[in-house]
Amino acid sequence: MPRVIHFEIHAGQPERAIRFYQSVFGWKFTAFGTAPVEYWVVKTGEADQPGIDGGMIRRRSPVDGVAVTAYVCTIAVAGLDRYLMKVVTSGGQLSVNKMAIRGVGWLAYCKDTEGNLFGMLEADAEAK
Repeated sequence: MPRVIHFEIHAGQPERAIRFYQSVFGWKFTAFGTAPVEYWVVKTGEADQPGIDGGMIRRRSPVDGVAVTAYVCTIAVAGLDRYLMKVVTSGGQLSVNKMAIRGVGWLAYCKDTEGNLFGMLEADAEAK
């Protein structure tokens, strides 16, 4: 059964958001990517404790009713293309096309029937 494995925070000013989450929760941020896709891995606790880690990305558009303004959860799947088809045939929609995350896998964003955004990731260390 596919499980939630990752969350993602979209931030207009990532440096400010990092200071906030470090100050409030003590989370650790590590740069993972650079422009045009700035990304930080977020460690929320120790591996032997319940919970998941996540990431933070610079928001791609201004907050105007269209931009992502929530934590996006990512679900691990085997066979991303098959799951994308299941989303569409079940009444959802593709929001961001399948893309390679170098050395991690294949990621796509979808919306459910209620307009909620979520990610799906197929692990593939060879993704480029």
